[in-house]
Amino acid sequence: MKKYAIIVAGGSGLRMGTALPKQFLPVAGKPVLWHSLNTFLSAWKDLGIILVLPSAHQNTGQAIVNTTSDPTRIRITVGGDTRFHSVKNGLALIHETSIVFVHDAVRCLITTDLIHRCYEKALDKGNAIPAIQPIDTLRIETPAGNQPLDRDKVRIIQTPQTFHSEIIQKAFEQAYDASFTDEASVVEKLGIPIQLTEGESTNIKITRPLDLLLAEKILAANNPS
Repeated sequence: MKKYAIIVAGGSGLRMGTALPKQFLPVAGKPVLWHSLNTFLSAWKDLGIILVLPSAHQNTGQAIVNTTSDPTRIRITVGGDTRFHSVKNGLALIHETSIVFVHDAVRCLITTDLIHRCYEKALDKGNAIPAIQPIDTLRIETPAGNQPLDRDKVRIIQTPQTFHSEIIQKAFEQAYDASFTDEASVVEKLGIPIQLTEGESTNIKITRPLDLLLAEKILAANNPS
């Protein structure tokens, strides 16, 4: 089946404390975004990428695209006011039955193994959401104070959130709701059960300066010179 990856790169870099959005910061000598794009390009030769960027950074994004392994498979579109609207803009460019990955551009340590695992489960079950179990003790704030959570029953959600195109395109016909924090929450509102699949502890989201250091170390370990 045809495959598309919608890579959302709308971050502002506020928590990173930099003027340049985090998706454009260098890690291991290349922009964060470059790593994400190249991994998806290497997953399958027939996979197409739709890169969603803020209007102010279209030229920067195109310059990075031009340095990837196959720029011809990447299209750029403009993001919206929210993640929901950005993904919707990306979905508007998909006109055939396919499996659709939606991925945070700043999860630049994504592996082809995880991409393939999500694809196989979405092909079988309609969707696949990578998730990992937390290792820290968790507590939740309540009106009475706070209380512990059973971490064995809690999962940390990652991307690529992966769906059959008919499911995700129908879901994004809904009106925007503030409860839509990710694609799974949009699909779930249709009454479709969400299927979790095992994520990867290294599939971190680059948000703080420390994350860049971790990403450098992980990439160096995976690609020894």
